[in-house]
Amino acid sequence: MPPALRGADALVRTLERAGIDTVFSLSGNHIMPVYDAAFGRPITLLHTRHEAAAVHMADAWARLTGKVGVALVSAGQGHANAVGALCTALAGETPLVLLSGHAPLNELGMGSFQEQDQAALAAPAAKAAWVVQSPGTVAGELARAMRLAASGRPGPVQLNLPSDVLEGFCGMPEAALPAEPPPPEPAALPRMLRALADAARPLVLAPPALATPQGRVLLARLEAALGVPVLAMESPRGVNDPAQGALAELLGKADLILLLGKALDFTLRFGGPPFAADAAWMVLEPEAALRDRAVRLLGARLALAAAAEPARAARWLAGAAAQAGMGSGHGAWRAAAQCLLGTRPPSWDDAADGPDGALHPVTIGRAVQNFFDRHGGVLVADGGEFSQWAQALVRAPERIINGPAGAIGPSLPFAIGAAVARPGVPVVAMLGDGTFGYHMAEFETALRHRLPVIAIIGNDGRWNAEHQIQCRSYGAERAHGCTLSPDIRYDLAVAALGGHGEFVTRAQDLPAALERAHASGRAACVNLRLLSLPAPTIRTVG
Repeated sequence: MPPALRGADALVRTLERAGIDTVFSLSGNHIMPVYDAAFGRPITLLHTRHEAAAVHMADAWARLTGKVGVALVSAGQGHANAVGALCTALAGETPLVLLSGHAPLNELGMGSFQEQDQAALAAPAAKAAWVVQSPGTVAGELARAMRLAASGRPGPVQLNLPSDVLEGFCGMPEAALPAEPPPPEPAALPRMLRALADAARPLVLAPPALATPQGRVLLARLEAALGVPVLAMESPRGVNDPAQGALAELLGKADLILLLGKALDFTLRFGGPPFAADAAWMVLEPEAALRDRAVRLLGARLALAAAAEPARAARWLAGAAAQAGMGSGHGAWRAAAQCLLGTRPPSWDDAADGPDGALHPVTIGRAVQNFFDRHGGVLVADGGEFSQWAQALVRAPERIINGPAGAIGPSLPFAIGAAVARPGVPVVAMLGDGTFGYHMAEFETALRHRLPVIAIIGNDGRWNAEHQIQCRSYGAERAHGCTLSPDIRYDLAVAALGGHGEFVTRAQDLPAALERAHASGRAACVNLRLLSLPAPTIRTVG
């Protein structure tokens, strides 16, 4: 007779069956049964120093592996700490499950330790959140959560695990729930394909969910088959994304825009300028509420709208377009789009460093690009002004940014999650001194798990994004409250933890510093004095 299993055992074995070999976690009373169940099993519990960092790590890991990321935290304050990071995963459309310990069911309403309505707290930042009610349903509910996280518009799902559910016996866990059959492709797809073929300057805009390595391969195939520009949009700066050159000008020239799962939101200025007023729109969107929003915002400009899962629709369109031989139909328009997207200001060629040893972002970007050209790797950046320069200047084989949520702070946890997903591959995070302060303790996590991430700190002694807002909106003479110390030796802090530190004040020293950081084989910090400049906005005219 097989041994009786607890709910915690069912949880761990369901993760194993789903191919999850790493769970990002911070321990706590309510989840100790899961730690016990994982003992001796082929799952690594990568222990972090903050619950939000665990979620960010799972987020980055999911984007690079194409699997559902899993974070595991305890109840109460641990759960609350983790929930904030779900906002980045939700906006970034990352398939992720947050497993949270929970007060026991038999003590609810009695003032149990760390008792709170955790599902209600998580609900606004997740696709769904609920409490598991029985040890016997743990496996099935976890399978359902993972399927929901990866389906439709991907995103985080939050599952609460009461401690008596984890400790209770359930027998052998049931098999994972079978996947639901996919819905038929919408009848509108052939009409959309014809409209793309007939338009003079059509453009396809894809969502953050397809800005992953797997998604970019699919979008490249779609662009080649259609012969029209296909762009993944994941930046919080939207139409002014510096990584996509003169994107706003390109958008203004399009006469037909297909939103392939890309939400019509602030990143697209809700369909207003820079888009041409007479441009037609088509919408393929898995969520009814977002289709309805597009109808409301676009009015008569909306030519077609249909329910579809973006990746499946992209595969259908690519196959049908290739069969129809559409690939060469818009050569001049596609070339013009590539030229606009590749635009970088000529003035950058003359960018000068400061006389006090502060480096221009262009100087730093060129050195980092040379590093990636030699070693390959993953670029990580979040949302500050320095990171916007990084995204405009550096091309790496793979990258992770903070996505439309625009949160500052995820860079270091992202880098650790990326290093787990890409063992042996260089991972370089470019972040500001403000970002560094959020999760600097995770350097200890990286060192403990032997993950040699490299953090390049642009140190200008301020929260520069907010400083620039003050200068633009109220005048430089009213800018205040956003200063940091420019003299902090972040490199020495990392060295004190056992990592590798470099302090660079001359441009000619940066390439060697990057090579030493890489050769150290340890988590490393390269601390740079940075010229405090606004993030770039790229135009070819005006």
